[in-house]
Amino acid sequence: MTTTQAETATPSASRQTAGAKANIPPRRMDFEFADDTSRYWYRNSPFLTTFWTTLSALFPEGETFFVDSVRNYRKQITDPLLKAQVSGFIGQEAMHSKEHTAFNELAEKHGLPANKLDKELGVLLRLTRRFVPKKSQLAVTVALEHYTAILAEQLLRDPSHQANIQDPEALKLWMWHALEENEHKIVAYDVYRLIGGGYFHRVITMLIVTLFFFAVVGSGHLRLLAADRKLTDFRGNLKGFWYLWGPKGLFPKLLPQYLDFFRPGFHPNDHDTVQLLDDWREKMLGPGGMLADQIKNPQRA
Repeated sequence: MTTTQAETATPSASRQTAGAKANIPPRRMDFEFADDTSRYWYRNSPFLTTFWTTLSALFPEGETFFVDSVRNYRKQITDPLLKAQVSGFIGQEAMHSKEHTAFNELAEKHGLPANKLDKELGVLLRLTRRFVPKKSQLAVTVALEHYTAILAEQLLRDPSHQANIQDPEALKLWMWHALEENEHKIVAYDVYRLIGGGYFHRVITMLIVTLFFFAVVGSGHLRLLAADRKLTDFRGNLKGFWYLWGPKGLFPKLLPQYLDFFRPGFHPNDHDTVQLLDDWREKMLGPGGMLADQIKNPQRA
């Protein structure tokens, strides 16, 4: 096991403590996805289920890259709060990688090559680590963390979106992930500013990342649809596409938040989620919450 793999395999006690002080506590989870979990767990739709499965397939390698890009500058951080936030960020992302790997195994049992997508992304990201300057790697993370933050906030705010995740264990996974993505949404951005990252570098990187993001996710989604033998289900696919991309679809609703990234002076905290996160911590982690009996370190929740 490499140093990177070893350090991201599970959050250490020191990272848990530091993360808790920064209100970014790494929570050790152990989701169990039954073999008889519904094949089409999102809205009973092959198109939509394979879309979200595509995103899940890319998380393990993607979030390891996020951690590495921030860790590259860890020695330059002297502010105690930011140091604690970085520790929390690393611990949370490590657990996201672990749990989405388990979720991807469920997709594999349904005949969907989720692990292959993740491995191929790993090849691309290894090339990025080798040939792209570290500052640009961090800028890539800043851009993609903006994507995950606004997608996660949408899930936390939209009851109908939540209701469409029809498997209880899958719902726990995605809601837990959404909560933590918004808890640590400022970390990569603040490290980027600390090391002198500027506006033009940030927005140009976002434009490039957006092209790659749609290419990677789009091609992966088509491959999962093909593996599921639903690529020619034109009616079902059109219905699912309309749900995501129609005038009142999920993603057009996110356009203002996405474009806000291009505003000079933008900061992730400009999207206020303080009360939202407080409410969901109680719903998920409080007495009787959906994760109350599952979390391994509730004292740091």
